Amino acid sequence: MNRPDLKNLNLKNPIHLLAFGLGSGLARKAPGTWGTLAALPVWWLFLQGVPTLPYIGVLIAGFAFGVLLCEYTSRDLGVHDHGGIVWDEWIGLWITYLWLPVNGDWGWAWIIYGFALFRLFDIVKPWPIKWLDKKVHGGFGIMIDDVLAGIFALAVLQLTATLI
Repeated sequence: MNRPDLKNLNLKNPIHLLAFGLGSGLARKAPGTWGTLAALPVWWLFLQGVPTLPYIGVLIAGFAFGVLLCEYTSRDLGVHDHGGIVWDEWIGLWITYLWLPVNGDWGWAWIIYGFALFRLFDIVKPWPIKWLDKKVHGGFGIMIDDVLAGIFALAVLQLTATLI
């Protein structure tokens, strides 16, 4: 790993490992997309089908934990919101999937659609996501734009599900 922006990254440190999405954020191209992909099997194994209240509890705990993970890791790297920090993508995708209609023949289509919606909002950053991304710093700043992208994607996904 001969990248100066990662000279202080230590994947043996569990905080760095989690912030970098178990290493998925190390992709040279599109680390956010790779990080979001890495969040899928974790969601599939542990969160799919979990009742709403415990699921929301996981999201809140994951957000709070993520603020600390992202703050600590970005400080260690000396780079605010390093592209390889993808814990925020994990939480954003899991927000998108909160009430995902995965039952029936269209389950995988909803999973892919939700993934695409989240990536769209995370990349395009419509207002106020872009504003938050620029104005709010630290671990909270790293997390909040992806949380909002997840909420936007959740809203569009649920609206689509209602209309179909």
